[in-house]
Amino acid sequence: LLILAREHNLEILTIEELIRYRRRSEKLVTRLAEADLPTRFGHFRVLLYDVKYESAQPLVFVHGDLTKVDAPLVRVHSSCFTGDLLESLRCDCGDQLHMAMEMIVSEGAGAVVYLMQEGRGIGLVEKIKAYSLQDKGLDTVEANLALGHKADTRDYGIGIQLLKDLGLTRVRLLTNNPKKTEAFVFPGYDLELVDQVPILPPIHEHNARYLATKREK
Repeated sequence: LLILAREHNLEILTIEELIRYRRRSEKLVTRLAEADLPTRFGHFRVLLYDVKYESAQPLVFVHGDLTKVDAPLVRVHSSCFTGDLLESLRCDCGDQLHMAMEMIVSEGAGAVVYLMQEGRGIGLVEKIKAYSLQDKGLDTVEANLALGHKADTRDYGIGIQLLKDLGLTRVRLLTNNPKKTEAFVFPGYDLELVDQVPILPPIHEHNARYLATKREK
């Protein structure tokens, strides 16, 4: 393809780039259902969405009246079965999710976007394989690369579409991840990132190396 493109002076792009463009230029999300959701952190409204051309169905948890806040606090969270549900100590995912919900409730209004992007986008099976390699001495990034994956394959375009569906135009993002903040500057989204608000979960013997790898790599 590259040879053909050079020979005929054609533009060439990857399928990944095409998907990114369509996520910016087309509305791919449809709200399917919603209901009240009382939690131990406070009262939320849960919204379930369908995404065109994808099987994963993301969720949004909304607390309070978003229209009453100029730039609500939001968290775009990738699913982590082991951390979010089993409270695994290998990562800080569950801690970040729960801290985000607490912070949003304390603010009075905000939202959590919950994306089905297990294991930085590689899926649960590959994530457990990566855990096995980490048990043998590799760090998170090295394990993903050894399995033939990128260090991080997550995409936040759908998450931004979900925030737009909520009617938001300005947000403060709860994250320590610069890749998430960069996702908001792509043209076409029309969503202003006003501030990046850090989440600082506890560090202990089980997640210290994981957190160091996230910071350094």
